Formats: sequence, C-alpha cells, structure tokens
Amino acid sequence: MFQQIPTQRPTTPLLDQINDPADLRRLNADQLPQLAEQLRAYLLYSVGQTGGHFGAGLGVVELTIALHYLLDTPSDKLIWDVGHQSYPHKILTGRREQMLSMRQPDGLAPFPRMSESPYDAFGTGHSSTSISAALGMALAARLQGRRQKTVAVIGDGAMTAGMAFEALNHATHTGGDLLVILNDNDMSISHNEGGLANYICNDLKNRTAGEQTGALFGTLDFEHHGPVDGNDLEQLLPLLDRVLQSERPQFLHLLTRKGKGFEPAEADPVGYHAIGKIEPLDQRPKPKKATFANSFGRWITELAAQDERLVGITPAMREGSDLVAFSQQFPERYFDVAIAEQHAVTLAAGFACEGMKPVVAIYSTFLQRAYDQLVHDVAIQDLDVLFAIDRAGLVGEDGATHAGLFDISYLRCLPGMLIMTPADEQEQRNMLYTGYLHQGPAAVRYPRGSGSRPDASDSLEQLEIGKSRPIRQGERVAILNFGPLLPAAAQAAEQLNATLVDMRFVKPLDCEQIDRLAASHELLVSVEDHAIQGGAGSAVGEYLQPLNVSCQLLTLGVPDRWIEHASRQAQLAECGLDADGIRTAIEAQLG
Repeated sequence: MFQQIPTQRPTTPLLDQINDPADLRRLNADQLPQLAEQLRAYLLYSVGQTGGHFGAGLGVVELTIALHYLLDTPSDKLIWDVGHQSYPHKILTGRREQMLSMRQPDGLAPFPRMSESPYDAFGTGHSSTSISAALGMALAARLQGRRQKTVAVIGDGAMTAGMAFEALNHATHTGGDLLVILNDNDMSISHNEGGLANYICNDLKNRTAGEQTGALFGTLDFEHHGPVDGNDLEQLLPLLDRVLQSERPQFLHLLTRKGKGFEPAEADPVGYHAIGKIEPLDQRPKPKKATFANSFGRWITELAAQDERLVGITPAMREGSDLVAFSQQFPERYFDVAIAEQHAVTLAAGFACEGMKPVVAIYSTFLQRAYDQLVHDVAIQDLDVLFAIDRAGLVGEDGATHAGLFDISYLRCLPGMLIMTPADEQEQRNMLYTGYLHQGPAAVRYPRGSGSRPDASDSLEQLEIGKSRPIRQGERVAILNFGPLLPAAAQAAEQLNATLVDMRFVKPLDCEQIDRLAASHELLVSVEDHAIQGGAGSAVGEYLQPLNVSCQLLTLGVPDRWIEHASRQAQLAECGLDADGIRTAIEAQLG
C-alpha cells in the first residue's frame, strides 16, 4: 500500500520489459501480481509528474493486465468507457515513457485516442459510449467473416446513462460476440446516485450466483458472471479466460476499489478522482483563487435561501459545479440525476411546468448530449429553466473532448433563448440572477477557472436584457467582447486606442450599440472564447449583412479545427485570443 506519490521514478524491472502486450503475454501467470505492483507504482509516479485522472486507473490495474494477457490486442478490440481508467492501458501498450508528456502540448492525450495508438480501439472522453461502439465493431467483424473478441469496460457510474441500456438492448437482439465488463467501484466522480446504482451496489452483491440468472442483466439475455473481486488476479484470470470462450453476449460484473493501492485515494475517492502535478518542494504553492464555479455555488445557495421555488439539478457534477454547499443546506431541493443529461433537462422542464424555478448546472460539453431535450422539452414550450453552463470555451489539459466551444452556436438558433456571457464573476452573479428572473429559457456560459473578479461582492443586479456595457472610447476600431476575454481585449484596445464594449448578451444582441459603432468606426472586431463558426461574431455579422454598412467586421474566436490539450493560456495564445494575438489580428486587418 502506497502512502504518498513517488517523486522519483520507481524501480520497475519487470514493467520495463513490457513494450507492448505481446511482451506481457510471454510472462508466466505467477509473475502478473508483481507486474501489477510495479505498474501501480509507475502510474502514481507518472501522474504525479503530469497531473490527471488516476483514481479509476489504480482500480483497474489487475483488470488491464488480465485483458491484455488473454486478448490478442490490437486484433481483438478493447474499449475503455470515458477513458479515466485508461492510463494503465497506455503504459502497457508502448507508451510507458511517453506518460510523462501526458496532457502537455504534443504529448499523450488524457483519454484514449485512435490516432495515438492502434491499441486505442475507440476514442472516449464522454461516458457511456463504449457498449454501442463495441457492438458496432463486433457486428462488423461478423459481417466481414472475421473472428474477433470485442470487450467494453464500463463503470457503474457510466451505466446510469440511457445510452448504455440502449446498446445492451440491441446487443441482445443481434447476439453479437461481445463482452461487457462492469467495473463497479461504487463511484462516478461523486458517489453514485439513483435506483440503478443502489441495485448494482446492493442487490447484485447480496445475491448468490444461482439467483443472479434472473437479475437485470440476465433478463436482458446476457450470460451474467460475478460479482467477483476485480483486484484479485487469481480469481480474475480463470474466470475471464472462461468468459472469453463464448461467442454470445456476456456480462462480467467486477468489484474494484477506486484508488486501489494508494491509501489517501482509497480513503477519499472523490478528492483523488484526479490530481494536479506534484510541484517541487522549493516552490511555494500558489494560493487558490475562487473560480467561476465557486461563484455559481455561492450564488445558488444564497438565492435558494430567498426563494423556495429554486431547485438545483446536476448530472453527476456536484463537486465540479460546486453544488456541495447547496446539496448540504437544501437536500430536498438538490437533484443529482447521475450521468443522465437528457433526463436532467427534461426533469427541469417538468419542474418548470409546476411553477418551480429549476437551475441546471452542467458543463458545456455535456449539454451537447441533451440537445433534443433542450429544443423540444424546454425551448419550444418556453419554460423557465436556467442553464448554468460551466467549462464554456477552452478547458486546457482535458483537450478537445471536454472543450465547450459550440454552445453559443447550438443555443442562439433557438427562438426565445436568452444567452449571456459574463466577463467576470460579478457579471456572472448578475446574469445568473437576471436569467433566474427571466420568463423563458436562459443560459449563462462561463469558463473553467478564475476570472478577473474572484472577490465579487454579494450584491445582485437585474440587468436590462440585451444592453451592453461601454468600457472605453477610441478611434477607428471598436472591439465587441463576449465573455471572459475582456482583460485581453482591454489590453489590446489600450495599445490600439480602440473603442471597447462588453457586449454581455449574445441573444438578444445590443443592436442599437452595434449601429452606433458601425456608423463611427472603420472596423468592428468581435472577441469570444467559442468556435468562430456560428458564434457571437457570426450573430453580429448576420445582423450587419442586410444593412450594407461600410464598416468591416473581423471575428476572432477559436478556429475551425480541434484544439489539442495544453494549458488554457497556451490554447488561447494558439488561437490568437490573448492580448498580443488580438492586437496582431487587428493590425493585420487594418493593413
């Protein structure tokens, strides 16, 4: 049992021999526990150097070894749901020494990626996709006349999403050669919520093997095995070997321990779901600033004390969205629906129908998963649902799968949707309050991390809908800022003596302000932490186009390509969205 994360590379002579799974298969089975110990040590060390997810990975060390030992990967297909638990897989598939580049520019991706390795059979970053993808691969192999084992490893948290059960239902119908492994560590990021989680946690664990044939997964016509200790290779290897002999749908239920082998993570699996990199002892730790998420958490808790109609809804993101205090102070009005974004949105619609005031706290990248519900169940019915959209824009080291770059595009096309982009935490509070009081659907999008006013006051102001805030008056160029890039835009405006306006609202736009600026400036420049296509700048262009104004429009945002993992500041600089990039683009446009 490890007590702390190693700061020096551990001695791992057996692991160092494993450069691909073929090397692993040459070992004797009695060597595998020793390999697991060394793999766990190296995982701790490497994540300590780079930061990242590791709690789930520590729990599947034995499973990862067993799968690559018994499967003929990459010919056989192995899909890791979400990808949080894929670090041991990366270490064993030729990327051991590259692990120190994880989450850094030009380094390893933080999730499985098909272009990175042939052993990454499917790219995963969002949850609950593995069974669908694995079934497609299994059926393709059957149609092509190939013998291929296909395995999906899915956590008990990811099993709460409806997509996983859609895939299980279809697998039964098709009879594909598919093994679904439930990695049951009784955790998502937070503790799992809901009846299914309780069923998996309690009912299955308390049944005898004979009784389980009539249980849920057996009813779905999967041949059910387990539960068995997934951290015990002596139990796991023979069972897994036997299960892999079958060519019909199989379901293997494994019990693992999140953070296995690292005592602090076993004691606090929520806190150790992921970590930042270990800084050298001679560097003083920087005091943490309050984040936009913290500001939201403070706001919703304060407003809930004032208005009993307020309910808070999250799809398994209590800690990330900072709903901890709210959940503790108002447990009867707090609803963690597990990884079920579609249900979260329509649940909010139901609350709104009965006169409640639902607030859906959700990451931008996860709101994508509930778009039809947002359109059909909320927007068309013009219901009072407030979407607090966290992690909007570039998110840094988690990379493209978690970037929130499309929410303006897919929200602003919806009639009646109010969309606000706070420049700082004080504006965030005021916009959340404004959206809460608004009659109809409203969205406030804000980024990961801290803004320019983490010490926002407790005051709340209901903003006039669709009205911008002038910051400075200049000449020739007017910069229209949408969101948290205001400090960079302000610096560029000072250098260029440009006018600067904090637009605040994407929908409705402050068209009167745009008219004034277009009539008195040569160039309008929109700035946003969002994809250029369909974003706030596109909205400005759509407004200006029929007016035939002589003023030019330059739209600055995230270009039309996937932005790879790096720090958020490095990503912004790469996209030309820091002060230098904004100034340089304007100067180039002016010629």
